[in-house]
Amino acid sequence: MTWWVHDLWNADRGVELISWIFWVLLSITLHELAHGWAALWEGDDTPRITGHMTMNPVVHMGVTSIIAFLIIGIAWGMMPVNPYRLRHVKWGRILVSFAGPAMNLLIAFVVLTVLGFVIDPLAEQTHVETFLLTGGFLNLILFTLNMLPVPPLDGSNILGNLFQTVGNWYRHPQAQMAGLLLFFLLIMTNMFSVVFVWAQYCSAKYALFIYSLVN
Repeated sequence: MTWWVHDLWNADRGVELISWIFWVLLSITLHELAHGWAALWEGDDTPRITGHMTMNPVVHMGVTSIIAFLIIGIAWGMMPVNPYRLRHVKWGRILVSFAGPAMNLLIAFVVLTVLGFVIDPLAEQTHVETFLLTGGFLNLILFTLNMLPVPPLDGSNILGNLFQTVGNWYRHPQAQMAGLLLFFLLIMTNMFSVVFVWAQYCSAKYALFIYSLVN
């Protein structure tokens, strides 16, 4: 296995490389901030007390996550929340969990809408188009992966709070470890490639749809 940063740079795909780094750092930061904003709205000030209401990606991702991203292309973030302080308990937990993926969906929608205004399907793809397309499909990937019902992903928190039986299973001591192993297994198999291709296809189709509306 070769280093992905090295591969992109040697393939003269520097714009794509810079786009990936920029959008991963920004998207994960905004994803975690969305969790924090929802928690604050629900009455839990843990995100503010712990100093996590910041745009600094190192605070949200940590050095380990950033190094893992640069080496193997996988990154994660964290927003400390005290679920027992949420105003609406069950629905508060669901809201806080969904806020992160919802932010990724919102970013994708905004970025791809802008792409639809600047794209020229008949010309060679520009650096700006590459930058915007990368941001769009990356956030669709983040939305999809985070909505998987696999602990500790947001989808498992939503499902576990909707259904008590599922929630009890997720709280099993081995559930988090099993979930992480399953998630990395999915990343290393063809499933991630399917999500990747799907996100690129949907992003391009939506941008072209916006282009058709304004031209």
